[in-house]
Amino acid sequence: MSRIFTRRELLRRTGTGLGLLGLAGVLRDAGLFADTTPPDPRRPLAARPPHYAAKVKHIIHVYLNGGPSQVDTFDPKPLLKRYEGQTLPTGNLTTERPTGAALPTPFRFRRYGQSGIEVSELFDKTASAHIDDLCIIRSMYANTPNHEQSMRLMNCGDERLSRPSMGAWINYGIGTENQNLPGFIAMCPGLPVADSSNWRAAFLPGIYQGTHIDTRQTSVERLIENIRNPWVTRTDQRRQLDLLAELNRRHQERRPEEAALEARIQSFELAYRMQMEASDAFDINREPQHVRDTYGNHVQGRQLLIARRLVQRGVRFVQCYHGDVQPWDSHDNIAANHRNLAREVDQPIAALLADLKRLGLFEETLVICGGEFGRTPAVELVNGRPGMGRDHNHWGFTVWLAGGGVRGGMTFGATDEFGYRAVDNRVHVHDLHATILHLLGLDHERLTYRYAGRDFRLTDVEGNVMRAILA
Repeated sequence: MSRIFTRRELLRRTGTGLGLLGLAGVLRDAGLFADTTPPDPRRPLAARPPHYAAKVKHIIHVYLNGGPSQVDTFDPKPLLKRYEGQTLPTGNLTTERPTGAALPTPFRFRRYGQSGIEVSELFDKTASAHIDDLCIIRSMYANTPNHEQSMRLMNCGDERLSRPSMGAWINYGIGTENQNLPGFIAMCPGLPVADSSNWRAAFLPGIYQGTHIDTRQTSVERLIENIRNPWVTRTDQRRQLDLLAELNRRHQERRPEEAALEARIQSFELAYRMQMEASDAFDINREPQHVRDTYGNHVQGRQLLIARRLVQRGVRFVQCYHGDVQPWDSHDNIAANHRNLAREVDQPIAALLADLKRLGLFEETLVICGGEFGRTPAVELVNGRPGMGRDHNHWGFTVWLAGGGVRGGMTFGATDEFGYRAVDNRVHVHDLHATILHLLGLDHERLTYRYAGRDFRLTDVEGNVMRAILA
């Protein structure tokens, strides 16, 4: 039998429920209650609110593929000079190839900026202008001393299996700000080791995979194939796409389990929208000559200038690989090889950081620089003899961060006295990923995707945010 309540009784009985409505908003603002609504399949790249307030909006990842030597760049180890030509008293750790005696750096280190951080002459321009903005993590470590596995770990969080890349996870989590450009772009003059596995979407919807740009090309038409259609007007193209989309939708209705179909439909739409926006974004000739000069007229300069132009237009994640395959893989003659490589990238990196500051983008952009691992402090043996180079070293290496949300002018963690193994405040790649996601407002434990009966995430079942480096 129903009963009629007085207004006073109604408020007394439901008051707690009204309070809970307000509690949901309080919890959301505190980062304790996330919006778990999946992306709209009709607008999969649309920007979405993060789990909590983000420190940055964009990421530029300067990837020095091949593994730069930490003891020759950002982690000075003067004790190597004392043991030159001698076996290290701690012994050599197991890496990919046989190693011998201590090999001191051929490069001069000096202190820079107010922070007084020691950096090699190889990155003199970057350190001279920006050392007090850099957070140098000297205690990184990975799992294996092999390029393919370590690159997949750095890019996808798993060195063995096909997993979504970091850029794909980020775009799945919060989308991107520009619907006329891909949310994740991977630029490389050629292809790195393990090629497209470094930027694939794997089991995430295909629209989130990275768009590869071969930056050996210079004209927009060659950087992006079919960016212009000389035979059909944009109006006719729109009509063709609308018809194609309708046919694809009918096809898709009969095959709802085929997730790739939605990705293909979205890729056609994105390609159409890119015809105008990408033609502008990738054309660095629209920049003043003095700006282009600061970056340099070479592949690395053009690549990092394009990266700045992309984040300026709202692209979420941009990766810039240094070169084809693994250029920093200096197994021999590291003195010449590392000097030449650093000469190609030092000035462009310094120009990028200065340009981001000039345009007011530095505080909302996170810049990451490093490789998949480091190199041994002991010389690599080639046919039993020193080759004056260094083998792969996953036991300890350096990655630096700069930009919004990160404390500048600091080093974090340390390797041992010879630069072999991370020993203080050790940072696994999963910890780095957790911190990157945190700066974007994403909780790495809650950014998941259900696949094959399991909730997967970029950091697998590990990872801790490096709160000590947060501003």
